[in-house]
Amino acid sequence: MQLHSILELPQGRYKVDHESPQDLSIPVGNNGQHPRAWWANPLRFQPVETADFIGSVEAGAPVNFRDVFINPHGHGTHTESVGHIDVGVQPAYLSVPNPWMLAQLISVTPVAIGNDMVVMPEQLKPGLVNSEQKALVIRTLPNETDKLRRDYSGSNPAYLHPDCGALLRDAGIEHLLLDLPSVDRESDEGKLQVHHAFWNHPEAPRTQASITELIYVPNEVKDGMYLLHLGLLRWENDASPSRPVLYPLIPL
Repeated sequence: MQLHSILELPQGRYKVDHESPQDLSIPVGNNGQHPRAWWANPLRFQPVETADFIGSVEAGAPVNFRDVFINPHGHGTHTESVGHIDVGVQPAYLSVPNPWMLAQLISVTPVAIGNDMVVMPEQLKPGLVNSEQKALVIRTLPNETDKLRRDYSGSNPAYLHPDCGALLRDAGIEHLLLDLPSVDRESDEGKLQVHHAFWNHPEAPRTQASITELIYVPNEVKDGMYLLHLGLLRWENDASPSRPVLYPLIPL
């Protein structure tokens, strides 16, 4: 079935290739072969057990019926709302009122500063190219496949320079996606400067802006402009497992 549609952009007309989706989410399961961060307890899918029932077809039940124990911040691809750093519960799905948006994908190599690896503001500017653009997707280099199963806890992974938050906010980026466990340094005394600046918190919080972390962009996906679909669970939490999918744009 052909699902192609046409976008009119300042750069010209483009056809959306719905037949070639590029899924940026990382599968998670009981085998431990998925990313972990923040010392989160292991992810578990566990059959429900009662006195006369075990929710497993393998164990003889007619259906599989499992409880899931997950920390969305620590287990795989997830999207956060400003509720991550604010009081009360601000569900992540409310930060993405329209899951379809124009996105730019860029690849950057973090810069060594002391013992840290840091993405600098000037490295992001080439990704801010379109007035219609609402999302920026960042792939860090080198792009090893062990990002699909790496345990980042206590490893001081790469992060964004504190000035990146305001740069992206002022450029009109509402949805930031990256393949790191956090936009901020793992241990920063709770400052969370990029989170606060990007969401303009606490001055005038941007409730319809989101940060998606722990994505994985396959090496064969080229930098450039895409149509992004950012799908989230409708649950009442500041972070949700998510499934960002890029659709290529073909110039007409």
